[in-house]
This record gives sequence, C-alpha cells and structure tokens, in this order.
Amino acid sequence: MRDNAGFDESPRGADRDTSPRGESDRDDRSRSADRSSGSNRDDRSRAADRSGGSDRDDRSRAADRSGGSDRDDRARSGDDRGERRGFADRGVRSDRDDRSRSGSASGGPARSGDYGDDRRRGGEGARTTGGRPDDRRAARPEEPDLPEDVQASDLDPAVRRDLLSLDKNNADSVARHMVMAVELLDDDPRLALAHARAARQRAGRIAVVRETAGVVAYHAEEWAEALSELRTARRMSGGAGLLAVMADCERGLGRPERAIELGRSEEAQTLTGDEAAELRMVVAGARMDLGQFDQAVVTLQASDLDPSRTGSAAARLFYAYADALVAAGRTDDGLQWFLNAAAADLDDETDAEERATELTGDAQ
Repeated sequence: MRDNAGFDESPRGADRDTSPRGESDRDDRSRSADRSSGSNRDDRSRAADRSGGSDRDDRSRAADRSGGSDRDDRARSGDDRGERRGFADRGVRSDRDDRSRSGSASGGPARSGDYGDDRRRGGEGARTTGGRPDDRRAARPEEPDLPEDVQASDLDPAVRRDLLSLDKNNADSVARHMVMAVELLDDDPRLALAHARAARQRAGRIAVVRETAGVVAYHAEEWAEALSELRTARRMSGGAGLLAVMADCERGLGRPERAIELGRSEEAQTLTGDEAAELRMVVAGARMDLGQFDQAVVTLQASDLDPSRTGSAAARLFYAYADALVAAGRTDDGLQWFLNAAAADLDDETDAEERATELTGDAQ
C-alpha cells in the first residue's frame, strides 16, 4: 500500500510488533521479525506511495501518499519501519546510481526567517516584492547538508509534480531533502528526520511533504511529531491512508485505547486488503498492551488468515497471530502459526523459525 510519495503504508513494515509494550519500555518487546533491511525501527514501514515512512514492502507501506521503521526492538507483525517499502521504492527513482552519502545531522527544522510583510507565491515559493533577495539555493544554517550528487530528478516524478507550486530552486531543494530522507531512513533515521524537517520547513503546505515528515518521524520514534504531521497531511488530502501508522503512534505514546478507537473508526471500515490487515495488527498489539490477549487473537481472525498464502504481508500477519496465541496461552496453536509464518516468509524478514524452535524446546 503505497502512497504517492512512495512510503509503505504499513507501520514499519514487517517489524512492527503486536506484543505488549509500555510507553517507555520498547526494548522489551516480543521478538522483532526484522531480519531484512527494512521498516522497521531504526527500526526502521517499516513508510508512508507518493514520495512511506512503511524500501521493503519492503520499506515502510506507509505510503500511497507520503513517503512507512523497522523496529529492531519489536516483533515484526506489521510495515513500517520497512515496512518500509513505499517511499523508498517509489519516492526515489529506481534507476538512481549508487552514490555515497554525506551530510551532517541537524537538530531540528530550518527556520524560514521573518522578513516582515514579504509575500510568497505558490505556498512556499519565491518572494515577490520587498524583503531580502531569494537565497533558497543555499542551505539554511539549521538544514543538513545536501550532497552534490543528490538530484531532484532522483525523486519519483509523481511526487515532484506535487511540488510544482513552488519556485524551481525551492522545489529542487525540497525534492533533494526528500530523496535524502528516504536514502537514510534505515541507516540513520535521525539524519533522515533532519532532512524531512528541512523539506517541511520549505514546503509545509504540500500534503506529500507533511506525510513524508510524519513517516520519517515515525521511523525515528518521534511519536508525537509523527502523529501531528500525519494528521495535518490527512486534513490536506483526505482519505484513510496511514491510519495504521497513526494508530501505532498512539501505542508509542502509551495510549493503546486510542489506537483501538482508530481501529473502530468509520475511516477504518473503508480499508481493504493489506491496509486493513495492517490496522488489525496494530489494534491487536494495542490489545496486548492492555493485557487483552484473547481479544487480540479475535482481532486478527479474518479470511486473509490463510496458511496457503506466502509473501511479506502474509508472514507478518501469521507472525502477529502466532504471537497473540502464545500470549493467550495457546502455545500449540501459536507454534503452528509460527511455522506457517516461517513458510510464508520467503525473504526471511521475520524470526518465526527461531520462535518455533524455541517453543519446541530445541533451542540451546
């Protein structure tokens, strides 16, 4: 499920867990299924595909409108953080040459400056009359550096079209920051967030830019910022996209009840396929946060819980179901579904096989 930005819409992709977790204790989570690059969190859509956080579907499914974090410390039942297919798969052109990445991290978003009564055109474009000359070509003091080999053309054309309301120099800078946000999402989510913030500062009235900032913040585990950005993007563009990521942010903020409420919302009822499954996994995780293990099992039961399925989405769903079964005391059933998850996991994204081995008592 990708948005126009290219982020995978699933919460940190295959690495989101459904195991109970507290507001501050994220390291004590049931095993993450994060055996791939993706996201999730460092965790990695999973991302959020127009720019997707979610890259795996493989990098954060956060997307269809933005740009999915694998969480190394969470059982992968969900996107995410690689889940993160999405933004990286679609946000950056597939024919982009491998380039070395450089650049310093930034502590926060760049300041736009206050130049009195100057007016901008196109939302965030060049100034018309009065004020200082447009110096948007140069990096602002708080922005991370942009390597010279990173080009605006590396961003998916569908996403770049959303930037046409900006003046050309600003649009190029925004596009390059978005490219860097995707490139760094798995290896350096904090620096990726600095680039996403820089893009937001320059083009905060563009929905796909706000979605990208939200997905990247999710991968960086900045739950409140991610939720705020994603809500803003949805107000701008509408739709039920990224609902699973937003619900997972509520879990991250220690508010599992709100995650469950999102799962009951009217918008949630419009979701189908993998998007609906991703939200169910998040809601099941919220149930487990509250110690409601039997309800978590029931939440995950649907027609797509078919052991004949294979692929990343199926493996994550089966893993989440197995985890909930074990937590509910149904160890034999959980073992079988861990085996089903291992069989479906063609890309070895989860640790389902190891979990099955442990349950049989064969682990040393």
